[in-house]
Formats: sequence, structure tokens, C-alpha cells
Amino acid sequence: MTSTATAPGQASPTDAARRPSRAASLSLPALTAMVVGSMVGAGVFQLPSRFASQTGVYGAAIAWTIAGLGMLSLAFVFQKLAIRKPTLDNGVYVYAREGFGDYPGFLSAFGFWASACAGNAFYWVLIMTTLSQLFPGLAPYLGEGDTWPAFALSTAAIWGFFLLVRRGVEQATGINAVVTVAKLVPLALFLVLAVVYFDMDVFVGNLTGGYDLPGGPSLFAQVQGTMLVTVFVFLGIEGASVYSRYARRRRDVGRATVLGFTSVLALFASISILAYGILPRAEIAALAQPSIGGVLEAAVGPWGGTFIRIGLIVSVLGAYLAWQLLAADVLFAAAKDRDMPRHLARTNGRGVPQNAVLWTSALVTAILFAVQFVDDALDFSLDLTAALALAPFALASAYALKIAVRRDGYDDVAPRTRVVEIVVAAVSTVYTLFLVWAAGYVFVLLACLLLAPGTLLYLRARRERGEPALTRSGRATFLVVVALALVGAGLLATGAVQV
Repeated sequence: MTSTATAPGQASPTDAARRPSRAASLSLPALTAMVVGSMVGAGVFQLPSRFASQTGVYGAAIAWTIAGLGMLSLAFVFQKLAIRKPTLDNGVYVYAREGFGDYPGFLSAFGFWASACAGNAFYWVLIMTTLSQLFPGLAPYLGEGDTWPAFALSTAAIWGFFLLVRRGVEQATGINAVVTVAKLVPLALFLVLAVVYFDMDVFVGNLTGGYDLPGGPSLFAQVQGTMLVTVFVFLGIEGASVYSRYARRRRDVGRATVLGFTSVLALFASISILAYGILPRAEIAALAQPSIGGVLEAAVGPWGGTFIRIGLIVSVLGAYLAWQLLAADVLFAAAKDRDMPRHLARTNGRGVPQNAVLWTSALVTAILFAVQFVDDALDFSLDLTAALALAPFALASAYALKIAVRRDGYDDVAPRTRVVEIVVAAVSTVYTLFLVWAAGYVFVLLACLLLAPGTLLYLRARRERGEPALTRSGRATFLVVVALALVGAGLLATGAVQV
């Protein structure tokens, strides 16, 4: 995952909102680059260890096949929604609102925003643990990003970025070119060297992942264990939808999503599977993150790991800036639609939605504080990021299925085309619901712990609009969210659930 960063030379979402005459400026190559940039980020540097800790080569191949088909169906969903509902261009959450009501739409917007904030917290944990590896003298203080000195340093950086963003981002968006080089060059080097140093005997020893041994995990369990990380690395697949209002031609939105997706899928699968030809699975699983650095170091020596880690830090710092803008843009767009309190739609003298950026920085800080109390801050923040994004994806898929079944927006569409789109939307819906199940009930409960108090923002927005707080269906949904939040709080308080 990384930001839905604007392509080099293009306006940021904040700039575009401020200068509507230049908004529709992104060509197909620029949109495709944005989609690739939005998915190729910090998550890819985690893949070898996360996969090796769960499965072997066979399980990895199956996992990428499932993720590829499922995420491709989701990519097609966003493509078709951009065509069938061209006026819904404020991002993923609007599909939930249009299809299922204001409160589910709010939950989708809040969940997507919280996911981006959890991803930003993940970035700082990753930066701190990477600094510990680059500078061993800092290791006692920064640890694996889960120490109080690491928290203090990360917090200072978060609010330093806040001050940068609130001053305007024209000068900051030039970082994107550097960020792109910083993440793609190390990955390209890894692929080349992994092929050169590939050991077939080691690879064959990693095929099964232990499912053929007595008491070993089943192949299905292995594959299930990889699902959240595949979601995490594909976060950003919605990028062209989020920024669809900036496309020069509407049809380019879906094309860019699919072109970008297929390129990124090939990259992710190659990195995770080639690593099995360098080290035994148990050794890959034991590597500190970013595990790509550890794999390359085993192949070529210390310089390989150092090169990867430096590239990662540069990449993640730039990605953090762009993800702050994305997260703030979610709040800003929802507030402009009056689904969030109107003060989140206010901009300062430089055209920056300062209040949205402020709330985003505050939530990132709060999540970063909370992860100091979990067993594995890095993996927990990664999984939380992925889990929070699942509901918006599932609701968007369900909306696509709903309009296809009802022929909403299909007046001039051939019956065969509509049937194909029904099947694709159904596959995407089933896949995203499967991911919710695979994530486990703990993350559902944790998501509700965030959504329940977040509903206060929705109630305030409704009051500003002079409308009833909740409709009948909205009340039912709210009661379910509150009940799950209470269950989650109770299980955490009693220690029945450990995170």
C-alpha cells in the first residue's frame, strides 16, 4: 500500500479542488501511473516474510490467484461504476450511500478514512524499525517501532507534516518523482538479483509450506492466512475512482484501473514467490521487516539490505505525505456532500482543508499510541488497515450488483453485457465478504470500536442539515455497530482477546 499519489506534474486533490478549471487534466498514462503508484508501496517490502510465515510456494500461488481474480473483479466493478454512474465521483464511499442509505454511506467514508489513517500509523512503525536496522545504535531506543521513544519521534514527525501540508502542497508534490524512483528501482534490483541467485533446491524445499507434514496446517489454512496482506498491498485499487473527477476522459478511469492492476499483480506475485528460491521458508519468516532487504542481503551481502532500506524510507516518507492528502480528501469530499460536519469542508487561505488534515493527523497519532500496546505493532497496523477497507469495498461491489440487477444505468446496454457485469459484481461481492470472514471477528470488533464513536460526526452532520438523526434502517445498523463495539470492548477488557 501507498498513497493514491498524483502523477508527477499533476495537481494534488487539494489543488484540483481549489482550481476546478484545471481539474480534468489527467490523461490515461497519468491515471495508470497513479493507480500503479497507489498500490506499489510499503506493503510490497513486507511480502516475503508475511507469506513465508503462513505458506509455501503452492499456497502463495493459490493465494495470488484468488487475490488476483477477486481484486480484478473489484477493479472491473470500479470501472463499470465509473461508466454507469458518472456523477458519483467523490470516491468509494458514495456508492454505499447511494445504494444503501446515508448512514451506511457515512460508515463507508469513516471506515475508508480510518483505514488510511491506520496505514499512516503503519508507515511510522515501519520507518522506526527500518532505522533500527540501518543504525544499530538506535535499536535499543526505536526497537521495532513499538517503543515510547519511537512513538515520540513519530508523533513529532506527524505534526511536522501537518504544518507542511497546511502551508500548501504545491512545493511538496514534486516529491512524487523521487518517491517513484525510490520504490521502483530497489524492487527492480530485487527481481533481477533474485533471478540471478535463484536456487532450485531451496525453492523445491519450500513448495508445500508444511501441509504434507503430520500436524501441519492445511493448504486452505495457509492460504487464508495470507488474505489480509494481499488486501493491504492492493489498497489503492480504488485510486482511479477516488480521483475520477480529475480524468480528462471518463472512459480512461476504468482502463487505468485495470492496466495498473495487472502490472502490479505480476510484480507482487513475482517478489513473493522468487524469495522462496533464496532462503528456506523458516528463515524468510524469521526475517525482520522490511523482509525484502533481508532476502537480498542473504543473496548479495549487507549492501543489498542497506540499499533496500534506504529506498524504503525515502518512499514511505513521500507516501505518507500523499496518504495524508488522500485521507484528508475523503473527509473533505464527504463534508462537501454534507455527509460529515461542515467544518471539515473549510479551507484556509492557501486552499488546504486544514480541519480535515488536523483530524487526520490526530487519528494517526491515536492509532500509533494504541499500537504500542499490541504484541506486533507492525503486523497489527497492517492488518487493521486492510480490515477497515473491506466494508467500503464490499458495499461498492454490492451496489454494482444492485444497479445491474435493477437495470439502473443500463438503458442502452446489451443484455449480454449486463449479464456479464452481474456476474463480475457478484464475484466481487462474494470475494470481499470472504475477506471479511478471513480477517476474523477480532478486526470486525475493532472496526466497530472506531465506527461507534465516529457516528457522533454523522449525527452532527444530520443536525446541521436539519434532518432526523437516524432513519429506521439507520437505527438498526447503528445498534448492530454499537453492540459489536461493546462486545469488542468487553473482550479486550477481560483479556479474552489479545491483540
